[in-house]
Amino acid sequence: MASPAVYALIPARLGSTRFPEKMLANLAGKPLIVRTCEAVVKTGLFDQVLVVTDHERIRQAVQAHGCQAVMSRNDHPSGSDRIAEIAQTLPSGSLLVNVQGDEPFTQKAPLEALIAAFRDTQVVVASLMRPLTEVAALSNPNVVKVTINAQNDALCFSRAPIPFDRDSQGQNLVPGMHFQHIGIYAYRREALLKFTSLPPCPLELTEKLEQLRLLYHGINIRMVVTEEAFIGVDTVEDLERATAKFIMG
Repeated sequence: MASPAVYALIPARLGSTRFPEKMLANLAGKPLIVRTCEAVVKTGLFDQVLVVTDHERIRQAVQAHGCQAVMSRNDHPSGSDRIAEIAQTLPSGSLLVNVQGDEPFTQKAPLEALIAAFRDTQVVVASLMRPLTEVAALSNPNVVKVTINAQNDALCFSRAPIPFDRDSQGQNLVPGMHFQHIGIYAYRREALLKFTSLPPCPLELTEKLEQLRLLYHGINIRMVVTEEAFIGVDTVEDLERATAKFIMG
């Protein structure tokens, strides 16, 4: 049986609360979104890499640097909804990897492992996690934690410290049990379309974590371990650090 086509879809909206027009910010001579797209193309893992954007300026910037971009509506509530619009035009059975547009240092190894998870025909959604290494991260609500079952499928995601080690009162990290969720997802096309057709669930609205919608409706998420430290650009200070990293090579 032929392998499914594999697409990288990079949602990119112009508006950003913390960092206005972040995707077009200059990162060592090129827009941030272009740097991310080039990093994803460089992995060589994908049949096609598409930036999915709500603004003509982003489309033009991406295409001016030889990458591919398509327009979406500008009223999508999330990046998942944005790429789902384009997923409807892609072949049935495709694998779709949602890469964040502010990840200019995206590496091949974790994406390759994520795609490999779909060799198990039971897997319809997969995502990345990395072992927690700092106790302080347990109580940091900006660090999303995930617990897993014996098959490495997610049991729960939370901003709270899970699992809570009762004996140490949450002051110890338990090897093989404490993981940080990395928000890069891969889907079978039909699973993404189903996910985005479902209404938000109470857990999702409380924690502000859309992946809880999948678990709430009985859709498993296979978690894949990575040791990579993903470097995103959320603020002007992050951009300055990223620029220094590019200059240093």
